[in-house]
Amino acid sequence: MIARFWIVGALLLSAGAARADTLVVSADRMIDPVAGRSVDAPQVVVTDGRIVAVGHRGDPVPAGARMLALPGMTLLPGLIDMHVHLTSVAEIGGYRGLDYTDSFWTAAGVGNALKTLRAGFTTVRNVGSNNFDDVGLRQAIDEGFVPGPRIVTATYALGATGGHCDETGLPPRFDHREASVFNGPDEARARVRFVHKYGAQVIKICATGGVFSHADTVGAQQLTAEEIRAITDEAHMMGLKVAAHAHGDAGIRAAIDNGVDTIEHVSLASAETIADAKKRGAWFDMDIYNDDYILATGTSNGTLPDSIAKEREIGRKQRETFRAAVRAGVPMIFGTDAGVYPHGDNARQFATMVAWGMTPMQAIQAATVNAGRALGRETDVGAIAVGRYGDMIAVKGDPLSDVRLLQSVAVVIKGGVVEKDAR
Repeated sequence: MIARFWIVGALLLSAGAARADTLVVSADRMIDPVAGRSVDAPQVVVTDGRIVAVGHRGDPVPAGARMLALPGMTLLPGLIDMHVHLTSVAEIGGYRGLDYTDSFWTAAGVGNALKTLRAGFTTVRNVGSNNFDDVGLRQAIDEGFVPGPRIVTATYALGATGGHCDETGLPPRFDHREASVFNGPDEARARVRFVHKYGAQVIKICATGGVFSHADTVGAQQLTAEEIRAITDEAHMMGLKVAAHAHGDAGIRAAIDNGVDTIEHVSLASAETIADAKKRGAWFDMDIYNDDYILATGTSNGTLPDSIAKEREIGRKQRETFRAAVRAGVPMIFGTDAGVYPHGDNARQFATMVAWGMTPMQAIQAATVNAGRALGRETDVGAIAVGRYGDMIAVKGDPLSDVRLLQSVAVVIKGGVVEKDAR
């Protein structure tokens, strides 16, 4: 009986192996962000969506495997954008959004997800959307109904009454309680439980004012230390990371001191705060490219004049803070705030990061291995390594010599499926 069991098992395993889908990818070079080096003549084997071998061109390959040779090209892990809003549209700002029905934003998100994937970003963290739109989009992508990146969903970004995460642009007669709003630590905990119940995989909070919230001060702190601690305690108990929108120094310090995992924007951090972030290992996620788009388009998209004024106030300062943080050795991740500028242009930020102090390798690491670690998904994404998803991109030439090449991704592979081949 035992012998018969092993024979049947072997036959089933053999049949399963014969049905396995295998893709073998080779290129002239591969960037290994974990080791911080370039590898010549790589060959990567992906079976049923996961990487099973990383070797060199010419190594033996499984019988029946699909072959994808990329001569003259550099292979990289699929890129990760840690701060996007897929169901936001940069070209529709201010009160123009009121012209569109609620379901419009989800429909627009489908197109934005495709643009993002084709730009080489195979994973994104969506840090704020209304009506759980990002959860529906994630489910549609994961089930294969629409193409797009892997999405880590925050659902609503949580904040105080009248703060950056509240609706502040309407008169009192239209007042209603946003699903994002809380007041006090107990309500903060309840909001975390609520959004987690309906699909939040990360918690986003608004610790300070913002550029695109109406009639607040961009750097002013909006959550108490007790409220932030209640959120991080609740989220971490559930195994969730916490991201904090924070422009002003006091709000940044409060977020770091109370256990927030990633600090978004970080525009006005002091030298003392930067040093503390390095000591505690808090990730900085700084969207330093989008200032160009915001100021270039001005109010033409409907953006309110006070938002343009706030961007002028902090844009240059944020870039100077970024340079100081890089020099200090603060751990950095790649986040663009796509949705504030057009989706699909995410990779334009690489050149800005290099211009303000990073090496090309550091910028690539921010969007790969660092991002995977900050997500807590380093066994799945962020590197071309055995066991991780078969998520890869390829560009012509060497992006370590010219990081702007990442703006023209020729090949995108997600889970061993070629999603784009524009060679």
